[in-house]
Amino acid sequence: MGGERNKLLLPVAGRPVLAWTLEAALATAEISWIGLVGQSRDQVDVEALVTAAAPDRPVCWIEGGETRQDSVRLGLGALPPEAEAVLIHDGARCLVEPDLISRCAAAAARGEAVIAAVPVSDTIKRVAADGLIVDTPDRQALWAAQTPQGFPVDQLRRGHARAAAEGWSVTDDASLFERLGWPVRVIEAAASNIKLTTPFDLTIAEAVLGERSGASV
Repeated sequence: MGGERNKLLLPVAGRPVLAWTLEAALATAEISWIGLVGQSRDQVDVEALVTAAAPDRPVCWIEGGETRQDSVRLGLGALPPEAEAVLIHDGARCLVEPDLISRCAAAAARGEAVIAAVPVSDTIKRVAADGLIVDTPDRQALWAAQTPQGFPVDQLRRGHARAAAEGWSVTDDASLFERLGWPVRVIEAAASNIKLTTPFDLTIAEAVLGERSGASV
């Protein structure tokens, strides 16, 4: 993003990015507990944001690790003991809608491993290090992975324990399940469920949130 602070604390449509993400989670009846995994430098700002949201269920700060994988493992360790299913979501996907969270939560509660995803609409090229095209995969079989990603808690913990023992590094938890040969199903998401990565993404988010606000009046 190129900013001087965590992009989750940048303003979009008058509120921090993370405030919108938290609002969507709090609007989902299936979510009974929320853990916000982050770095200590952001804790004060994030806790102030949570206080302003006046949540009606527990929202807990969790000190994160050096990598996403480490942070997920630490988040799993902080779950309430009765938790049987868990959703993992990128705070930067602030346009997520409660319906998508609900559908992922319901699947995870049934014992499924699922990820939100969208079919790829662009033609994709696989390119070698020298910049030359290698091939063009059939996009009908390609999906862009998003979050939430939902899993049975015990199974995800076993997966992370195996990854730690074997020294595996994965970019998301679905990749971990794939490596272990465990099935993961996609749940189709809206194209608007983007991860805010560049300043242009903030412009898109402003437009989408403004449209939603107008539609709810």
